[in-house]
Amino acid sequence: MSELTKYDEALSKYNTALDDEKVKAEVAKIIEKKVPENDTLEVKKFLMGSVELTTLKSTDSEESVLAFTEKVNKFEDAYPDLPHVATICVYPCFASIVSQSLEVEGVEIACVSGSFPSSQALIEVKVAETALAVKDGATEIDIVMSVGKFLSGDYETVCDEISELKATCGEKKMKVILETGLLGSATNIKKASILAMYAGADYIKTSTGKENPAATPEAAYVMCQAIKEYYDKTGIQIGFKPAGGLNTVHDALVYYTIVKEVLGEKWLTNQWLRLGTSRLANLLLSEVLGSETKFF
Repeated sequence: MSELTKYDEALSKYNTALDDEKVKAEVAKIIEKKVPENDTLEVKKFLMGSVELTTLKSTDSEESVLAFTEKVNKFEDAYPDLPHVATICVYPCFASIVSQSLEVEGVEIACVSGSFPSSQALIEVKVAETALAVKDGATEIDIVMSVGKFLSGDYETVCDEISELKATCGEKKMKVILETGLLGSATNIKKASILAMYAGADYIKTSTGKENPAATPEAAYVMCQAIKEYYDKTGIQIGFKPAGGLNTVHDALVYYTIVKEVLGEKWLTNQWLRLGTSRLANLLLSEVLGSETKFF
């Protein structure tokens, strides 16, 4: 019981008794009043530099991932005045291809790991996959929290797995995907956020993009509140990544605005705010250039 109490004690320091309707109303107010002022060319350029260009398809191959990476290499020459993407995100089996072919400095190589997207595997398998991804050149790792164990109240296993995978990553940054669409309530999202940070996450991320709903503004709002409260109590800054369902420039502006309003300017860098998407890169580029452009 003492081990379980440790996690309950960590959660007791935060307000996790959230009202979903109140959260929804607060988010609606932010979107209505604050998003229009952030609909600027400068913000859209910033958001381009926060994109984690992602390919996680069953049809991915060495050839397609190489071509994907080459687009990032060519972007810097084609648009030297615009920020390059923050990250290329792929499956671990493609880490070495990206690592060997990526020429742009400052672009991270993220790998989804730990039996993505279900996280349903033995911890030994998750650790091995993560270690191999890092060995092959991944500079960041995205894992999925064990959602079933969390919903069963097994916080000890949830946190132990996150801690063990963070130890495997070493100095490489690790994002913990909460899969917020499966958590059922703002209270659960808040609890999962706190436990993930407590266990060693460097970023918390909304979704895999493989479940529906994926990212939502309401989930983002609750996660950012948790990050802010955790920072206020510990002094540890945790990054935020919405992913899945970012289909329009307006979606990106909504998440930017939530981060700005809840977390403040300190989080408005591509170090602390990332956007997991692929389609959004071309949409942002088109708006920045003023004409439809399909570069990626």
